[in-house]
Amino acid sequence: MSTHKQHPVLIVGGSGVVGSLAAKELRRLQPTLPITIGGRDLARAEAVARELGHADATRVDLTRADLGQPPERAYSAVVMFLKDDSLNSLRYAQAQGVPYQGISTALFEVAPEVALHMARPGRSAILMNGTWLVGSAIAAVLHFAREFKTLDSIAIGGVLDEQDVGGPAAYADLDRMTKSAANALLLEKGQWRWVDSTEGVRMFRDSTGLEVQGQAYSLLDPTALAAATGAKSVRSDVFIGTSASRRRGEPYSTEIIIELEGTRPDGTHARTRHELIHPAGQAPMTAVGVAVGVERLLGLVGGAPVAPGLYLPTVLIEPEYHLRRLQESGLQVRGA
Repeated sequence: MSTHKQHPVLIVGGSGVVGSLAAKELRRLQPTLPITIGGRDLARAEAVARELGHADATRVDLTRADLGQPPERAYSAVVMFLKDDSLNSLRYAQAQGVPYQGISTALFEVAPEVALHMARPGRSAILMNGTWLVGSAIAAVLHFAREFKTLDSIAIGGVLDEQDVGGPAAYADLDRMTKSAANALLLEKGQWRWVDSTEGVRMFRDSTGLEVQGQAYSLLDPTALAAATGAKSVRSDVFIGTSASRRRGEPYSTEIIIELEGTRPDGTHARTRHELIHPAGQAPMTAVGVAVGVERLLGLVGGAPVAPGLYLPTVLIEPEYHLRRLQESGLQVRGA
């Protein structure tokens, strides 16, 4: 793996709105790590690469098994910023024997990626990070869960401003995830249930105390957190509308409301609520999540390079490290 570190990380979609921000965050965290910006528009990719420094650009063709890359090209990892319906990007990472991080696969879409891993289990470390803001909610829950001996319930409420959906790729993800699956999966009193759009509604309070209507959302957060914590009830809901800051006439923000219930180490029952607010919206949080994932996969932070396998962020990413990086990007964390 030491030779892999000499090769660049290929960020497919790295010239997009959030992808370019993630590339800049990765450069901030790892000033000497080579990066290749991959995209369909080579001129845009080259512009991002010039701004980054110690980076180059390549045209990526997802219809080809080799992604349109010359045979002599080698990468240390592949990061996907858009939904790859062909999964050629994952096959390419497996062929090169390098780690892969995807962020656009919803809960109901994981089977093809799981099958590719099962068919070639020793090829790549695959970080399945199709989670709310690329592990941001997960990191917060795992951090605050340490206040408890056992957890009964985890409720995540995401507030996404309607003006903060992101670029075309992010909008396509949101549109696909909300329209392709009419139901969402949640854990309720120890039982996994698919709930429809009516059952999946949950009212929760945003950071100003305003009650908003969230909708259960089928990302990987509930399944990953249930496995990691043993909680009996886990759900993740998203409200898309006007954020609290924009109601005040300011630019949009994004919020994650974390509500936990369980038993503390002293045996007392407790409920906690924490609010995560980023005044710049979802993009910087997404960018941090991607950068932290790349660091861990390559063994640049948190341990040795990750061995081939199929991983969730709950297994690989240290919550306190992730939260610290989020706070460096401007995230505000407060109890309520």
